[in-house]
Amino acid sequence: MEISNFSKNKHLLSRAGFGINLSQIDSLSQTSPSKIWKQLSKENQLKSLSVGSEDALQDYAVIAKLSPEEKKEKTKINRQENISLNLKFFNEMVNSKDQLREKMAFFWNGHFATRVINSRYNAQLLQIVRENALGNFGDLLKAVSKSPSMLQFLNNQQNKKDHPNENFAREVMELFTLGRGNYTEKDVKEAARAFTGWSFSKEGNFIERARIHDFGEKTFLGKTGNFSGDDILDIILAQKSTAIFITIKIYKFFVNDTLDHKIVAKLANNFYNSKYDIKKLMTEIFTSDWFFDEKNIGAKIKSPIELMAGIFRILPVDNIIQKRQLIIYQNLLGQMIFYPPNVSGWPTGKSWIDSSTLLLRMQMPQLFSGIRPLALQPKADDDIQMGMGAQNNGNRKFRKSNFIIDWQEIESVFKDKNIAEILLQKKISGDGKYMKQFSDGSVKMDIINIMSVPEYQLC
Repeated sequence: MEISNFSKNKHLLSRAGFGINLSQIDSLSQTSPSKIWKQLSKENQLKSLSVGSEDALQDYAVIAKLSPEEKKEKTKINRQENISLNLKFFNEMVNSKDQLREKMAFFWNGHFATRVINSRYNAQLLQIVRENALGNFGDLLKAVSKSPSMLQFLNNQQNKKDHPNENFAREVMELFTLGRGNYTEKDVKEAARAFTGWSFSKEGNFIERARIHDFGEKTFLGKTGNFSGDDILDIILAQKSTAIFITIKIYKFFVNDTLDHKIVAKLANNFYNSKYDIKKLMTEIFTSDWFFDEKNIGAKIKSPIELMAGIFRILPVDNIIQKRQLIIYQNLLGQMIFYPPNVSGWPTGKSWIDSSTLLLRMQMPQLFSGIRPLALQPKADDDIQMGMGAQNNGNRKFRKSNFIIDWQEIESVFKDKNIAEILLQKKISGDGKYMKQFSDGSVKMDIINIMSVPEYQLC
């Protein structure tokens, strides 16, 4: 079956970005995928999303000296700033012309998963992954590894020569580079010794504390020497298994959860030979004929963030950065930016779907449009809600959405068009009963109904 230009472009924009924008709909049929890729891969000036005042939480030594009231106030400030940073990042996913960079930053943010309260540290790490998202993986790995967010989350502040802490060394290999089976427990212990003394100042600057660093000889992955933390990372990067591990994860995220082993092997080999050039790897993926195979189109389940960002790219709203309701939706759907469930990051694929989340996901267009109230209670964990628990405490039913959507503009774009063909990657199966519940024949309701079918969950 021949795949149209329009379908190829939809597929490319949903994988290399967060979906088609309302302004792109009229031009996608006449534009080649290669031209779309050229636009996506164009280098743009990076916008800073920094937050984090001097009043934010500092290091443990400073916190220990604060009164309970002072600690509470600093925690409140951090939560407010984390909400702001969350919404700024989401706003870039929706509105930035630099869709590829933000999609890659979203991927790396999940790959190098951390969960800390300090908003300054979260902002630093986000800026690192956005700056290096399409650069060299080795540079990205080293910058992330030296960030206060990562060092604090994986306890390297407690990694000292007399009492090595193995958390950071283990996760660097297991989750960020080599993958299980490509190192030994002895390698973990030796790497931990090399990372002793890696720390950061209260200002968030990386420092090496020579007094607690183990300067002794180490043997790691078959090599022996007086290795530093940087030496360990260089040895890891020299392993081809690192290129394979990263390529597999990128393929599953951007192409298909089911691996084509022959293609992945070629991609990994080229990635390794390019000395870990991320943009070159993504270019090879997104410009290959196999990327547009029918088996790869509509084959992935959108994550909650991808789902919401995609809806708002079609249904643009004013000043989305102020819409704190989005924090509640992230919580309910299980993907809170800057709050992954653990160091492994968020799950993928069918893990996003269960009996409760599927119904809510299918109701999102109705909720955002204000034709259905949100009648679910967020989880009681106030830490997850970033401090929003108090204002929602006791609410059985939230108010209708206050998102302001320009339906007149949207209807003018969709008028006399096949709405399902534009919005869906897969044809609707069955009798399409979900499309009928709010039907009144208008373009607005047709868009909402089509966005509410199960097939809209796929990208």
